[in-house]
Amino acid sequence: MDNRCQCSASSDRLSNPILYNILSQMDNSKPGQNNFNYNSVPHRCNCELRRTVCLKRPAEICKEASAVLVKTVHFMKNLPAFNQLPPNDQFSLLKNCWAPLFILGVAQEHVDFEVTDTPADSMLKKILLNRQESPEMEREQPTMAGVSKLKSCLKKFWSLDLSPKEYAYLKGTTIFNPDVPDLKAAMFVEGLQQEAQHALSEVVQLIHPGDQERFARILLTASMLQSITPSLITELFFRPVIGQADLLELLVDMLFCR
Repeated sequence: MDNRCQCSASSDRLSNPILYNILSQMDNSKPGQNNFNYNSVPHRCNCELRRTVCLKRPAEICKEASAVLVKTVHFMKNLPAFNQLPPNDQFSLLKNCWAPLFILGVAQEHVDFEVTDTPADSMLKKILLNRQESPEMEREQPTMAGVSKLKSCLKKFWSLDLSPKEYAYLKGTTIFNPDVPDLKAAMFVEGLQQEAQHALSEVVQLIHPGDQERFARILLTASMLQSITPSLITELFFRPVIGQADLLELLVDMLFCR
């Protein structure tokens, strides 16, 4: 099934025939001769699937996001049970959970943000000035569809109005995921997750004794976290700050720097 955006292809042919001809010639060229990957280029599109976006206020929001990320790593670092795990297990859990944990931090800190269309002139510049694909163009760019999914998740958490303790135990259930592949201490991690879930259930009953469905709603909302890709979080909030650096490597340095 062809999932490519059809509206962008037809509109490019009609509104920009010169650009369309350039791209067509590149697509028809022989392999290995500076082929240009049109699918990776930010371009204007009316459909959310391919409409690339960036932050409206990057300086302000990236600063807030960085502060949340630092708190996220410190939260993990200060968990005694996490520090008892083998280093390889710590790395695997970090790789799996940093993005959902960051989103929980964004929700807790009420970091609200707006996006705007990625500047369209960047595509022409990269085509005409340098046909070789840059690392920026090879990376998956944030789309309106991905941002809409993220904002929908945040709104659900904000509607739940979780207390600090609820957030803390929910973060525990997120960190200690026994389904992460190749964990050496998987049974221990599973026990930690069960403890965090039990503690969360008790806190919910204590704070909201009349709301029997709240615990289930929290877990259901938390299940949305895994549908939001780490690449979206990285490119939207941190690429303007870290440049070409690997965010996961930076997180590892932060976590294991004693």
